[in-house]
Amino acid sequence: MAQLIVRNLEPEVVDALKQRAARRGRSTEAEHREILREALGRARRPRPLKALLRDMPSVGRDSDFRRRSQKARRLAL
Repeated sequence: MAQLIVRNLEPEVVDALKQRAARRGRSTEAEHREILREALGRARRPRPLKALLRDMPSVGRDSDFRRRSQKARRLAL
């Protein structure tokens, strides 16, 4: 793998990068890689909706999600 060295960064930028990495639970180096991927449009692709739905656990019964019928309300037009 190649290495990339960036010189002459302002201390504020370095601190902001470290804080961002900490907030996301990553090493500073991993955060730098992710920022570069995003900037170059090579960030991880989101999973398709079909895959998300397929992987959802089967919980509850269909009747748990049925809407109760309600009496229609009057509207003033």
